Amino acid sequence: MAKSLFIVLIVGTVFSVGGAVAIAQDSSPGQDRLPAVIESRLQEAGENQRELRSALEDVKYEHRRALEFLIEHMPLADLQSLSAKYLLENIELAYQGINEVPWGRQIPEQIFFNDILPYANVDETREAWRRQMMETCLPLIKGCETPGEAAQKLNRELFPLVNVRYSTSRKKANQSPAESMQQNVASCTGLSIILTDACRSVGIPSRLVGTPSWTNKRGNHTWVEVWDDGWQFTGAAEPSGQGLNHGWFQNDASMADDTKPMNRIYAVSFAKTGIYFPMVWSRNKQTVSGVNVTSRYTTKRVNWDATKTRVLISINAKTGERLAKEITLKGPQGAKLTGQTRGESADMNDILMFELPRNQNWQVTWEAAGQTLTEKCETGDTEQTWWKLESVD
Repeated sequence: MAKSLFIVLIVGTVFSVGGAVAIAQDSSPGQDRLPAVIESRLQEAGENQRELRSALEDVKYEHRRALEFLIEHMPLADLQSLSAKYLLENIELAYQGINEVPWGRQIPEQIFFNDILPYANVDETREAWRRQMMETCLPLIKGCETPGEAAQKLNRELFPLVNVRYSTSRKKANQSPAESMQQNVASCTGLSIILTDACRSVGIPSRLVGTPSWTNKRGNHTWVEVWDDGWQFTGAAEPSGQGLNHGWFQNDASMADDTKPMNRIYAVSFAKTGIYFPMVWSRNKQTVSGVNVTSRYTTKRVNWDATKTRVLISINAKTGERLAKEITLKGPQGAKLTGQTRGESADMNDILMFELPRNQNWQVTWEAAGQTLTEKCETGDTEQTWWKLESVD
């Protein structure tokens, strides 16, 4: 399936050369008179204006507002390149997808426009992904009664089906679905693009969310929010047995700092908002709008014990590869803890963590190459420390 989906998406890459969702909106006299904002955007389209006017002439009356929404808010590069055929097919399939699911008519119109209808998330390659995604995903969510239930089912079953996993060996962060399926690997952003597109193909409102920089450790992260009577989060290709609003990153997200733009949490918006979604792979590019959603995550802030240190533990091979190892920690007075470090298939910022008393000596033990390895480590007197251990694997 992955190969056929990849072929369909690549072939489908299209550029031109020159209240609740009302599934059928009423037409009215004066339909052909364009709003001033649309006329203005058509002028910005340059030579591609002909394609957009063709789309406006050919679009169904009941889909006219959807097309105008896309034209009004799409990035300039899309305005000057996307074909009428591409836009009209995307709109037709978006409405078809929402008609196929039981919650379709419960989706507010603006949520549909902003979080189901768009043909892209950030600045990934523009592809005609929607038809094949819908055909693949509809059978997977058969019997699901809510968008949240369906999103979790897709998160569990889609990635093994298309054979894409997390890896730092991906060619670029902002890969399109076809690019990720061709390589069989993706970043957290690439995985989130796949899940968001899959959700949108079957009428589940979905959007990318992320932080340009964690407050408490290096690195950034991207995940997914789905709308089910409100926004809920999940890690792409990281389904939690506890359901939505659970993930390895929730404690990190709870410590986001809304006073610092680099430490905020943003959701992508197709509609212009006046602020930009920070794309860490292209820091100077301000083509994608965003919404500051930091407060929703920090209200779940974890109250850390000030007498303890957050200890991060990772084990690497001599080649630098991260290793998944069952470890045992032994501390003062017979204290004993166990856990598993993360391997290459886990996100770079998903690191085994313990809260341990400050200024104590602990012993970390694990098995490797038929040997029992041991490292002595100290917690120190800081809020957080990282024990980076080397194995003989």
